[in-house]
Amino acid sequence: MAGLQQTNSEMILLSWVRQSTRNYPQVSVTNFTTSWSDGLAFNALLHSHRPDLFDWNAVASQQSPVQRLDHAFTIARQHLGIEKLLDPEDVATAYPDKKSILMYVTSLFQALPQQVTMEAIREVEMLPRHTRITREEHVEVHEQHFSQEVSFTFLLSSCFSQVFVFFPCLPHEF
Repeated sequence: MAGLQQTNSEMILLSWVRQSTRNYPQVSVTNFTTSWSDGLAFNALLHSHRPDLFDWNAVASQQSPVQRLDHAFTIARQHLGIEKLLDPEDVATAYPDKKSILMYVTSLFQALPQQVTMEAIREVEMLPRHTRITREEHVEVHEQHFSQEVSFTFLLSSCFSQVFVFFPCLPHEF
């Protein structure tokens, strides 16, 4: 059951991210690994909810992913109180660690508005399966990671118990 809860939580989280970054054409988030390595997704997510904090075009044009990642993590720490849990150099890789990205995005989810539409959830459900599966998902969990898995699943469960999902009502559906 925990695996199902985590899968549903990840789908809601991915739906929220995609819905939040929809107006940023340079950003395409399809997973919790490679979609984050250039730093644009973190910055777009922050900017979509707090456009007053920085100039998107200035950040998007920064040369290196490390600079963009450092910018996002600094903004989140200074203005949202989210500790710098990730090092930009660890994320700006070909395959950043999925659990680390999930933990940080979950922290953003807790600090920013959490409205998710059913349309956004359906969109994630329609993503090709291979874009949602990463190599980490095929590796067995070792004993040393067990407590991290349990605490992460608990954090997601706690966080997503407060999610607001909007069901658009048409006049004839009352």
